Amino acid sequence: MPQGRDLGFRILGLLVLGASFAAAWLIMDFQTFRSNPLPLPEGGATLIVEPGDHLRGIAEELRLRGIIDKPLYLLILGRYLGLDARIKTGEFHIEQGATAQQLLEKLSSGRVVQHRLALIEGETFKLMMRRVMANQALRHTLANPSEETVMAALGLAGEHPEGRFMPETYAFPRGTTDVVFLRRAYDAMQSFLQQAWEKRADDLPLRTPYEALILASIVEKETAVASERGQIAGVFIRRLRKGMKLQTDPTVIYGLGEHYDGDIRFRDLRSDTPYNTYTRFGLPPTPIAMPGKEAILAVLHPQAGDALYFVSRGDGSHQFSSTLAEHNQAVDKYQRKR
Repeated sequence: MPQGRDLGFRILGLLVLGASFAAAWLIMDFQTFRSNPLPLPEGGATLIVEPGDHLRGIAEELRLRGIIDKPLYLLILGRYLGLDARIKTGEFHIEQGATAQQLLEKLSSGRVVQHRLALIEGETFKLMMRRVMANQALRHTLANPSEETVMAALGLAGEHPEGRFMPETYAFPRGTTDVVFLRRAYDAMQSFLQQAWEKRADDLPLRTPYEALILASIVEKETAVASERGQIAGVFIRRLRKGMKLQTDPTVIYGLGEHYDGDIRFRDLRSDTPYNTYTRFGLPPTPIAMPGKEAILAVLHPQAGDALYFVSRGDGSHQFSSTLAEHNQAVDKYQRKR
């Protein structure tokens, strides 16, 4: 009997020892899983967590993609760290070299991928909307990109959209709606315009911030040379003060709309539209494009001088003149090549 009892103790001891070794191995294997870099490609991997997703489903997706081989370990690690219930929704980029713990920390941090979309100075509303509608990271909710549809969706029905959106590069997470994106650009323009208006130069022939926006859009379209914006703004401001027509081609082109074929003709300058500043005095009824911040500031702080005319030199810059005779000479030189 004692011999049988000894045998039982020996077997029990072996079982305990084996269990201890197994537990030690599991703990070591778990710690290796926790701290070793995941088998991610050189550029890392993107993981999208949808609303309602749980860590169990995420772990299974990662297993199917070959990023982890022990999904149960990820569940245990998430519970141990207290992160399993703190997983955020969104698009996450997991960099090469990240460990399982770092992956969980990122998913619970809310540091989602930021996409970028640039709105370009001088572009029209129509071109801006093509850029917005083509972006795959935005969630598109607008029935169509028409002026009426967009402004109604922004709660601004009846307001003309041209020039109302700030041209700059915006960062946003995947799934941001087109309406939210556009509202952000709209608010950015209104905020900057109002602040700039409050610090404007004295005695400008502009009655409202909107008139400044209209003139800034013309300045934006007239030159790609940043250093000339103040000079061109000065010319237009002086012409407005004197009651002269602005006589600027970009407004004529905008008024032609789809009829503009890339070449402006003499008959176009004589064809009256609300935007033809050769046939009408003062500003056109709306902006003709998105002006950038520098163009707005140029209009509100125009460069002093006596120039009333300018003509393109053909290299992007302009020749400025204070008299019509000087201007005609410059036109002959740079446009008619006489």
